[in-house]
Amino acid sequence: MPTLLVIDDDRSVLHLIRAAFQGQPVEVLTIDSEAEGLALVKDRHPDVVLLDIMLPGTSGLDTFQKIHDLDAKLPVIFITAGGSSDTAIEAMQLGAYDYLLKPLDVVKLRTLVEQALEMRRLMSTPVDVPDLADVQGPEGELIGRSPGMVDVYKAIGRVASQDVTVLIRGESGTGKELIARAIYHHSQRKGKPFLAVNCAAIPDALLESELFGHEKGSFTGADQRRIGKFEQCTGGTIFLDEVGDMSPLVQSKFLRLLQEQRFERVGGNQTIETDVRIITATNRNLDEMTEAGTFRPDLFYRLNGFTIHLPPLRERGEDIPLLIDSLLSRYARELGKEVTQIAPDAMKLLLDHTWPGNIRELQGVLRKGLLHARGTILMPEFLPEEVKGGRPKPKRQVVEDDYSPRDLAGFLEERLQSGSTDLYAESLEFMERYVVTRVLRMTSGNQSKAAELLGITRGSLRNKIHSLGIAIDQVVHLAK
Repeated sequence: MPTLLVIDDDRSVLHLIRAAFQGQPVEVLTIDSEAEGLALVKDRHPDVVLLDIMLPGTSGLDTFQKIHDLDAKLPVIFITAGGSSDTAIEAMQLGAYDYLLKPLDVVKLRTLVEQALEMRRLMSTPVDVPDLADVQGPEGELIGRSPGMVDVYKAIGRVASQDVTVLIRGESGTGKELIARAIYHHSQRKGKPFLAVNCAAIPDALLESELFGHEKGSFTGADQRRIGKFEQCTGGTIFLDEVGDMSPLVQSKFLRLLQEQRFERVGGNQTIETDVRIITATNRNLDEMTEAGTFRPDLFYRLNGFTIHLPPLRERGEDIPLLIDSLLSRYARELGKEVTQIAPDAMKLLLDHTWPGNIRELQGVLRKGLLHARGTILMPEFLPEEVKGGRPKPKRQVVEDDYSPRDLAGFLEERLQSGSTDLYAESLEFMERYVVTRVLRMTSGNQSKAAELLGITRGSLRNKIHSLGIAIDQVVHLAK
C-alpha cells in the first residue's frame, strides 16, 4: 500500500487529510514537526509528502531541500495559506511536485496525490531490458524475444546513456511509455524526476500552459503564477506522448526549447533556462503531417534524430504466449482469482486474434475473461465476444438513418424484451454513438474539427471512435 506523509503543525489540516483518505488504499502518516518528518522519510520511505510551507522555526525551502537530499525522486506537494507564495513557486523551480492552497479542496487534494503517486511509481519501478535468454514477467519489465523486440532492446541500449532526444513510433497500445521509462531507468538521469504528459489528453488552449507555465493574469482564470513541466523537471526526463497532436503554437515554442533549452512562460517576458531530456512518442504519421503542413518539418527533424520503431502485437506472434502468461498471473492476483492456466481452445482464440488495440487490448481482454472466470482454468466461454470469433470486433456500417434519436424507443423496447440487465450503459452507448457519428458526418471525418465541436480532445475522440466501432470511411462517404 502506498504511503502519504503529511508534515503540518495545523491539527485541523492533519485531521482533514486523514478523513479525505479514509477508506482509500493509501496509508496516511501525519507529523507536526520537521525533525519527525525527516525521520519518517528515512525510515518509512513514503511515496508522497504533503509539506506545510511554514513550519515552526524553519523555512519550507530548507525542509524541502533536506527531503530532496534524502530522496531526490520523492514527490513533495506544498501546502500554503498564501495565494501568491513566492516560496512555494521557488520550491517548484527547485523540483517540488506542486502546491495546494488553504483551505484545502478535498477533491483537488485527492487528485493531486493520486497523480503524484503514479509519478512515484513510474520513477521507482525499474524497467529492465531483458537478455535474450530470459523472459521477463513483472509489470515493470519488457517482455518478448521476437526479432522486432530484439531490435527495440538494442536501440534502448544504444541510446539510453546518450543525452539525446528520442522519438518512439508505434500504434496505440503498443507500450511506448514503457519504452520511455526503460530509457529513463538506464540513463544518467535516473536519479532525477521523470514526468509523462499526454499531449492528446490536454486541450490545445491548456497544453502550452501545462508545459511552459504561465504568469498571473496572462489569461482568464490565471489567478496566480504557474510553473510548467519543463521548468519543474529540470535535470530530469520528460516523456511527451502523442506529440503529433501539438498545435502549431506549441510546436514553435517546443522547437525553441529543443534548440536552446530556453523558453518563456505564457504571458511572461523572462527567459527561463532548463535542462531536461526529452523523449517523445506518436502513433501518427509525422512524415505525412509534415508534407501536409500540419507538423513543422524543422521540429520533425529535431525529434527524428534517434527513432525507435515499436512493432504492433500482430507482428510479435511468438511474444503473445509470453505476454498472456505474465498478464494472466498478475491480473489473477489483483482480482483475487485462482486461475492458473488457459485452456488450449482459449489460447488458440487469443493467438488467432489480430489485436488491433495491441497490448492495451490484450490487457482488457484478459481482465474481462478473469472477471467471468470460474475455477482455475480460463475457458473459451469466459472470453469477450470479439475474441471468440478469432477476429476483432467489426466496425459498424454507418447508414443514413442509423442511431437517430427517434429510434431510441425501439432500441429500449428491443433491449427490454431481450432481458438486458445493463440497459443504462447500453442506452448511453447508443446515444453517444449517434452524437459522435453525426458530428463526424458533418465535418466529413475531420477529427480535429469534430473534437472541437464536441468539446473534447482529439485523443478522447479517437478513443470513442475505436470503442464505439465507428467506421470513419463510411462517415466520410455518407457526408459526400
